[in-house]
Amino acid sequence: MEYTVQKLGEIAGVSARTLRYYDEIGMLKPARKNSSGYRIYGKNEVAKLQHILFYRELGLDLDHIKKIVNDPLFDSSAALRQHLEQLLAKRRQLDLLINNVENTISAAEGKSEMADNKKFEGFKQKLIDDNEKQYGQEVREKYGDDIVDASNAHMLNMTEGQYTEFTRLEKELQAVLAEAFKAGDPKSPIAQKAASLHKQWLMYTWPEYTKEAHAGLAQMYVEDERFSAYYDKGQPGTARFLRDSIQFYTGFSHL
Repeated sequence: MEYTVQKLGEIAGVSARTLRYYDEIGMLKPARKNSSGYRIYGKNEVAKLQHILFYRELGLDLDHIKKIVNDPLFDSSAALRQHLEQLLAKRRQLDLLINNVENTISAAEGKSEMADNKKFEGFKQKLIDDNEKQYGQEVREKYGDDIVDASNAHMLNMTEGQYTEFTRLEKELQAVLAEAFKAGDPKSPIAQKAASLHKQWLMYTWPEYTKEAHAGLAQMYVEDERFSAYYDKGQPGTARFLRDSIQFYTGFSHL
């Protein structure tokens, strides 16, 4: 069956304007245009739009989605299986948060007791799930399943105080790193403070610390654009600066 822009928009729940934009940026081209110049979409385009909407729902930006769905090696069956895994993970996260709220209400009403570490279970699980989705494959290949699973378990077992300190350290690290970047010297005291804060932050999730692993992770921040994007969102070049600071801190510097 074939559809015009308006008809496809109706069944997919998106606007005709959105579909035209997807065409303009080369993400979803129509199968053809009819004699009147109207865009016509067929079975393949409908399937492709479904994938686009799945990825959009999972929070990927349009540039990333475009690269995925236009890849000549794109496997639609494998993509659907991946969508299912990610949606199931999202459902598990929602179930944890619902359970967390229900238990909190019960404890507040004096019907039950709730251990401190359980109060943040849903939030900690979300951090784990987000990290697995974004970086899981690369990190597991680099460090192995045992290390990553131990790290995830370490995070889930955080107490309320540890979780609070973990999130506070992340904010302090970002502030100190931004100040150090402005100074421009990765060997400076403030840059080394940022490297030390980064180590302290890692230790809330890492089962054990080694300088080699710390330096290796810092290198990954530069080599993998997803890591770089996190640190470079405030100022481009920050990921590389942090890498240099950590490598000097750990003794693996080539500066």
